Amino acid sequence: MPTISLFYGIVISLYYFDNEKHHTPHIHAKYQDFSGVFDILSGEMIEGDLPKNKVKLTVAWIEIHKEDLIADWELASTGQAVFKIEPLK
Repeated sequence: MPTISLFYGIVISLYYFDNEKHHTPHIHAKYQDFSGVFDILSGEMIEGDLPKNKVKLTVAWIEIHKEDLIADWELASTGQAVFKIEPLK
């Protein structure tokens, strides 16, 4: 699972061919022992136990980088390498 960004201790990853379980473009966010799965289009956490403050940071980052995330999702879904995306500053 390639890491596409890292900010405030949150690691953002995108799985290749990971659409069987969630059926929607999404990312995985990990912070310490917590994790969450976020829908790229809505920014909503669809699964996980990420702390609320880390959810807010992740949702803000998704909103800022939505176009880049969709482009990476399209690359990943066809088996191509994804690009790194700037962290939240």
